[in-house]
Amino acid sequence: MTPTSTSTPDTTVGPRLVAGRGDLSGAVERALRTGRPPAYTEGSLRRADPWGEDLQLALYLLYELHYRGFEGVDDAREWDPELLRLRRELEDRFLQALRTALADGPRSVEEAFAPLLVEPVDPAGGGVSHHLESEGELWQLREYAALRSLYHLKEADPHAWAIPRLTGRAKAAMVAVEYDEFGAGHADRIHARLFADLMTDLGLDTAYGHYLDHVGAPVLATVNLMSLFGLHRALRGALVGHFACVEVTSSPGSRRLAKAMRRCGAGEAAERFYTEHVEADAVHEQIVRREVIGGLLADEPGLEPDIAFGCAATVLLENKLDAHIRDAWAAGRSALRNPLSPPDGV
Repeated sequence: MTPTSTSTPDTTVGPRLVAGRGDLSGAVERALRTGRPPAYTEGSLRRADPWGEDLQLALYLLYELHYRGFEGVDDAREWDPELLRLRRELEDRFLQALRTALADGPRSVEEAFAPLLVEPVDPAGGGVSHHLESEGELWQLREYAALRSLYHLKEADPHAWAIPRLTGRAKAAMVAVEYDEFGAGHADRIHARLFADLMTDLGLDTAYGHYLDHVGAPVLATVNLMSLFGLHRALRGALVGHFACVEVTSSPGSRRLAKAMRRCGAGEAAERFYTEHVEADAVHEQIVRREVIGGLLADEPGLEPDIAFGCAATVLLENKLDAHIRDAWAAGRSALRNPLSPPDGV
């Protein structure tokens, strides 16, 4: 495809706020627009589905105050005590739902990570990347990129919160991996920038947060999970588990997606994003497992169940998102709340 826009994201202005999808997200949106405290009821909190659109969007909007903020919203709202109080209530609901769903989940690093090191015997049942590699269409690649943009345009940022909470081997190894994620000193190689280049090849808008209103709760939950773990020192073990899970699973999936981009003629930059991850993340996997996890367990062995929980929670939410996408495509419909417009020239 022919690039249709610059791939350099605008980092000077935060994304635009989107409309709420229920009582809680509506209360957050109004509070941010008006500068007033959020107006909601305890009943709204009790009724909110922890996996649903309303709670996940509310949480996402609150978390974004710690990243780029929003256009027209005072940066000081990041530490507004009323917004933080609501965020804690939402986090408690989300975290409890995760712990309940994983009540019988792994408790050790070995239990959590061993299944991730084995490729599925039946590729047809292997998920979205297998589908895209073998039979995906260009419109599905565009949807997948839009869905993933909320994560990849902030790639590595949430994990950076782990750095001041680690020491010794774990800290040194974490910084080494993050250094690569942030381009190893080269702005044009920052992974978020590489993903913006991919989006340009696919005729998508590269603006940070542009597709927020297009994605549903399954996407929001995967992004919120990183912020939940990253913003709480008490969850540092879970954040390391998340980080390790991403690195362990990235290389095989990236290889499949690079083939999909090549097969569909998506463009050189679209393919490059994933080929970059094939080699880099294969190395990162070893560093993370041996040095980040190994170093953290040497310093704080009591965090092993938290590391396992972080990994299992990541797998749980990725599987939910995978099922959402595959179900939509199998039914012949978009996996987005608002389907994409065709790229320019089509």
